Amino acid sequence: MVEHRDETRAAYDGVVELYASLFADGLETQPFARSMIGTFAELVRGTGNLRVADVGCGPGHVTALLRDSGLDACGFDLSPGMVDHARRTYPGPRFDVAPMEELPVADGAFGGVLAHYSLIHTPPAELPALLAQQVRVLAPGGLLMASFFGTEGPEPVRFDHKVTPAYSWPVDRFAGLLAGAGLVPFARLLHDPASERGFLDTHILARRP
Repeated sequence: MVEHRDETRAAYDGVVELYASLFADGLETQPFARSMIGTFAELVRGTGNLRVADVGCGPGHVTALLRDSGLDACGFDLSPGMVDHARRTYPGPRFDVAPMEELPVADGAFGGVLAHYSLIHTPPAELPALLAQQVRVLAPGGLLMASFFGTEGPEPVRFDHKVTPAYSWPVDRFAGLLAGAGLVPFARLLHDPASERGFLDTHILARRP
């Protein structure tokens, strides 16, 4: 797990400005993602706990979007370079360097956790432990939204992401992992990708009972 983290950290530290430039529009060109994030924000506001963690926040654009949606959003990322960029670009939210597997917050602290394409680099065998960490920091009734690349086959597919190797997931199997972590998946959106990879862009909402 440590080797995987080190490789991912180094890869993203090496492309901070280029990667951030790809998302400078704040998801303006991604209507499906914006819609699901807006639904997530509305549901979190309904819980009464406005604290939200954007795990694997990258350059901070989605964290800022959550804050603009009326949430008390903070961001965590493995890459110090990404966190430094986020702090400089979006001075409102708090950003901290932390791996998703070891979030430095109390149990049940958040009304919502957003993992926007940030779970994709985690090897399949390690994903259940990572999801357990997200559940740990969610309050009862809290929401988790995971966005990832969906595939039609029965097994996760490793592919050459432009930054560092990543995995696409069979959607039902991923939903099963969420259920196994103690969450109740209740909504999903799949749509054709905006890239040449051919995977389905997938968004799943789940609730902690």
